[in-house]
Amino acid sequence: MPVAAPTPASSAPQRVRTLINAAHSLTHYSLLILPTAVLSMVSRTGGFGTDYGPILQLATGGFILYGLFSLPQGWLAARLGRHALMAIFWLGTGACLALTGLAHTPLQLGAALAGAGLFAAIYHPVGTAMLVDLAGDKPGRALGVNGVFGNLGTSTAPMLTAILAGVLGWRWTFVLPGLACIALGLVWLRTPSVDGHHRAAMRPFPPIPPRLVRRAVTVLLLIAAVSGLVFNTFTILVPKLMQDRLIDRPDMLWVAGVAATAATLCGALTQLTVGRMMDRITLKRVFLPLALILVPALVALAFARGLALVVMAGLVAVAIFGQVTVNETMTARYISPQLRTRMYSLRFFVGFLGSAAAAPMVSVLHERSGNLVSAILVLAGFAVVTLLCAVFFPDRREELHPELWALADARPAPAE
Repeated sequence: MPVAAPTPASSAPQRVRTLINAAHSLTHYSLLILPTAVLSMVSRTGGFGTDYGPILQLATGGFILYGLFSLPQGWLAARLGRHALMAIFWLGTGACLALTGLAHTPLQLGAALAGAGLFAAIYHPVGTAMLVDLAGDKPGRALGVNGVFGNLGTSTAPMLTAILAGVLGWRWTFVLPGLACIALGLVWLRTPSVDGHHRAAMRPFPPIPPRLVRRAVTVLLLIAAVSGLVFNTFTILVPKLMQDRLIDRPDMLWVAGVAATAATLCGALTQLTVGRMMDRITLKRVFLPLALILVPALVALAFARGLALVVMAGLVAVAIFGQVTVNETMTARYISPQLRTRMYSLRFFVGFLGSAAAAPMVSVLHERSGNLVSAILVLAGFAVVTLLCAVFFPDRREELHPELWALADARPAPAE
């Protein structure tokens, strides 16, 4: 591996933060190219068929590996180092995206997407843990900014993919992001590792009562299983939903892409506000209102049309994307740095297994009903579980004043 060029010590952490945020954008962008590209692929003659559902199902292998291979990342990080794993993420994901654009059969396309999912699995457990370590005692804002970058990838994928497919053809919608990923990987190889940089400045992790840690972990894993499915299903079906209800001509695909981007950008921008709030108020008081919004918003989205469709999709995005930042901060608040990468690995493994069911679920329900109403109503049912998790999560002022955790077992627990 090439030797990193000398970089001033003060600038290395900021450069790492910037690249980790960029990695978050490209991770989510790469996973959401196909749901929009397929709208162009089905209108062309070729070896992939002319039906939306079967082509969309080719993404399933990538989402499965995206979940499965998040689990061993904590183990791999302990042996290879987080910096080396992120280099593998950049180069491997980029190469597989470029190969996807060169595919000529369903098998080749599915295999290349599966490879992209495998390498993309590195990012969340490893990159998020690195970012939280660099953030020190105030992870909320850092995770909020990181969430904005991630969901800018989610938000811009439908629009940019639609534009590129219309101008250059669907193959370039994969090749260009793949080349960008490889280029940033080369920059990462020349960036010094900052593992351990944070430890001298951080306060010791507080002694949180085990009963509260167990309660937080239980909620985290249950949320992960549900929110992974809800997040991924929503982002997959939005381009098709906009196409079905906003446009009636194939050459107007860009309108659906722009509308999907506008809706999901609402969620992306919310994450910065949510991140700042979590450094000032307890997690539950941010999480519960977002969970309360989600269920009725999804029910309304199932039947909305015209401008109301874009508005309700934006409201759903606010609730779903805001919860992502809350959930990542839960891990930072309740899990010690030594176990954090492993906990992120486990949480994202559970979440991404749920998300792997998204593409086949949308495909099957769309084939059976001819629309997306039933898929959205299924999401509303899962969102009820998220609401129950928000009610059950601890509400502790010690989250904002960690020095008080040492006294937590010495006095009665506050009402929650």
